[in-house]
Amino acid sequence: MKRVLAAVLLGFGLTTGAVMANVEDEIRSRIAPVGDVCVQGEDCGQEAAPAASASSEPRSGNEVYDAACAACHASGAAGAPIVGDSDAWGGRIDKGLETLVSHAINGFNAMPAKGGCSSCSDEEIEVAVEYMVEQSE
Repeated sequence: MKRVLAAVLLGFGLTTGAVMANVEDEIRSRIAPVGDVCVQGEDCGQEAAPAASASSEPRSGNEVYDAACAACHASGAAGAPIVGDSDAWGGRIDKGLETLVSHAINGFNAMPAKGGCSSCSDEEIEVAVEYMVEQSE
């Protein structure tokens, strides 16, 4: 009887061990990393993404306006003067282009610095202000 019981337990143990090994393999495959991180300066092989080429030319005033300024200056959000409304822009234009550009770059009242366009250069902000002024005179 002891031998039969030992044989049964041995068989159960071998089966359990095989099942557990299979479960462990399944767990390892589920928690395996799905990708690798490549840090600039490291050799990443062929899998590295190509570097984005930045344009050396600044965007036009119209392009910057459409990309960043129109969000507020087309609707008047947060008290922004609507482009084309000469009454709303008249007093601002009288302060001079230099003041308007300074306000646009540094922020003024509810407008954040650069109108929230962190990717815009000072030159792009300046041409966008010039564009808005031309449209609003």
